[in-house]
Amino acid sequence: MLMTILLTLHVITATIWVGGMFFAYVVLRPSIGEIEPPAERPRLWRRVFERFFLWVSISVLVLLATGYAMIFLVFGGFSAAGIHIHVMNATGLLMFLVYGHLRFGVWPKFRRAVDADDFTTAAAKLVSIRRIVAINLGLGWVTIVAGATGRYWL
Repeated sequence: MLMTILLTLHVITATIWVGGMFFAYVVLRPSIGEIEPPAERPRLWRRVFERFFLWVSISVLVLLATGYAMIFLVFGGFSAAGIHIHVMNATGLLMFLVYGHLRFGVWPKFRRAVDADDFTTAAAKLVSIRRIVAINLGLGWVTIVAGATGRYWL
């Protein structure tokens, strides 16, 4: 029963994070480009990110807690875990670090620029945010594939 609860929470929070990045990058980003006047675009992104980062922050904490709980309470530690668990751990930690850079490095600068109506700086920070999201989305896909198919490797 413990594994079922941990895995359920793990999958739901991974879906929130990676699915949210996919939606933002593939659906929302192209759609926002059509909003007029252009000054409304960074304002919308600011509102979207404010809400999204709250959910991602919660998801990251739950992912770390459930992931390590499964490793140590269910699998018996890293030595007993399959290679796919090690892949998920490595890519998940990279995602966590990349998200930390976005959330605590780039995002506050973007937010301050939008709040000050400095849309030149905001646009430059938004380019950085897009790149960071693209990197984390790719890492997320690798992590999901490892989690979903890893037990069938070798």
